[in-house]
Amino acid sequence: MKTQYLKVASFCAALSLIGCNTSKHKKANTNLNKVHFVLTDTGQDKFYDNEGNQIDEPSKEDAFYGQDAQFKGIESSYQDNGDGTVTDLNTGLMWQKTPDFKRHNFYDAFNYVENLEIGGYTDWRMPTIKELYSLLNSNGELYPQDLEKSQPYLNTDYFDFEYDKRMPFAGQYWSSTKYVKGPLQNIKMEGAFGFNFADGHIKAYETGLYFDGSKGVHDPGNNVRAVRGKENVYGVNNFVDNKNGTITDKATGLMWQKADNGKTYNWAEALQVAKNRKIAGYEDWRVPNTKELQSIVDYDKKTFPAIDENFFECTEDSWFWSSTTQGDFKYTACYVAFGKAYSKDNSSATEYYDWHGAGAQRSDPKSGKIEDYLLESVNAADSLRIKNYVRLVRDFN
Repeated sequence: MKTQYLKVASFCAALSLIGCNTSKHKKANTNLNKVHFVLTDTGQDKFYDNEGNQIDEPSKEDAFYGQDAQFKGIESSYQDNGDGTVTDLNTGLMWQKTPDFKRHNFYDAFNYVENLEIGGYTDWRMPTIKELYSLLNSNGELYPQDLEKSQPYLNTDYFDFEYDKRMPFAGQYWSSTKYVKGPLQNIKMEGAFGFNFADGHIKAYETGLYFDGSKGVHDPGNNVRAVRGKENVYGVNNFVDNKNGTITDKATGLMWQKADNGKTYNWAEALQVAKNRKIAGYEDWRVPNTKELQSIVDYDKKTFPAIDENFFECTEDSWFWSSTTQGDFKYTACYVAFGKAYSKDNSSATEYYDWHGAGAQRSDPKSGKIEDYLLESVNAADSLRIKNYVRLVRDFN
């Protein structure tokens, strides 16, 4: 069980004192709630095998021991403020409850947010990709032909969500985080990250500009869910090199394996590696879940890999397994790309490019051979790998 870093009750009391002020002027200028970099649990509470079958909870001797649902983290906790806003009681961030469900291009999205007034507050902003990903609930599952049966990767008890009926898989929401390591898509386009609450992926999307700043020919749009709260707190790491092959992030309370071992594994093998590994005298290592793994991505670094190399050693062209099964295709597990996230234009194209950016979170088959999987289409053709790298984690406290 992860250590709870917040005294939620006292935090809620502080929020209630702030919330009792009904003056529009005062609410708009109230000091922002204190923000905490608290990683909450992904919400995944079921166990799966390589084929995506639901199984009983594995014991430590079983093949699939160590997956996401095995380790319960801090439970997500929200408060509906009754004024169109929702407060995350763990992080302190306040969110827009109901988006306008309109697609904005990247730069127009900032104008939209700057002109928002919700609950009497006017200091709304675009979330970073780490802030946006904090809302992830990994119990999502998309049934394109049966949206009533579908569940977005979001807690809909508190947040409103609508599927695009024409393209149900297109539930992308912008973050403020631009892709700074280079151009996307045929080495031309400027990108910015977003999270898709319909299918549970982080990807970089076209902003409408070429990477040189000139106007692009394609100007796509994504949805927007605004946030308010002190900036540069959630998602900001505080790494310490323990000089014993481990790195501690004092911001999250997690201890990390400093260097990957340069080897790749299928998903079950990665879980086995964690079970058998002893580093710096510790034996309680695990494969990180998606929120934990994404927490150490360096989105501001302009070179590959997308991790702070002042602390970590990382194979450059690397994708790293998480312990989290992907909800739509349960025979796949989620990974985070710390190197280029390759894809191609469509299933008939032959050349792969850095389509979604280092820092993307996608999924790969847990086992088998690449040719066994027909996941490409006229709209999606991500590069697949059966074997990925692994960087282990443990709770520091």
